[in-house]
Amino acid sequence: MDEGFFVSQGHGELEDQGRLIMSAEQLRRALVRISHEILERNERPVAVVGMHTRGVDLARRITGLINSIEDAETDFGTLDPRLYRDDLGGADKPVLPSEIPFAIDDRPVVLVDDVLYTGRTIRAALDALLDFGRPSSIQLAVLVDRGHRELPIRADYVGKNVPTARGEDVRVLLEEVDGSDGVALVRRSEAPANSGGQN
Repeated sequence: MDEGFFVSQGHGELEDQGRLIMSAEQLRRALVRISHEILERNERPVAVVGMHTRGVDLARRITGLINSIEDAETDFGTLDPRLYRDDLGGADKPVLPSEIPFAIDDRPVVLVDDVLYTGRTIRAALDALLDFGRPSSIQLAVLVDRGHRELPIRADYVGKNVPTARGEDVRVLLEEVDGSDGVALVRRSEAPANSGGQN
């Protein structure tokens, strides 16, 4: 594991983003491994659904990797489960559209998110997804599992397990959103907005 401090370009100056726990190359390798594991586990074609916001970009990458491995087109969709939460998590942000323009009945669906934490966002995502149909199975892929579950939910595919304290956040940066890839661990008081680690 690469140690030290993770810096990224932002607002014209370098900003300290905390202790690096996944480099860009480690992130890439984790997604390649997850994509292979999804194919090995499922005989039937899967649908991949990314959870807003960074889960969408991760799901899009996984979809592309599966397509390149299988030389096939994998269905890709997006989901914003915030209206289904049992608390007010993310209530200050506009709800983004959920787009699943294909049937999910009787087929495996892989939900993708960046960080798994309490499990409450995933519970909400399950309810939201079932409004679109009844998959044969729902599987969960996450880039980082940071522990501290409050519900009996676990990921089927994990890029990295990272023990954390409750006073820490996992900061996921992606090229599509942030201009660079990496994952860092930051103290809660230092965590930027939309840093992840609250799911």
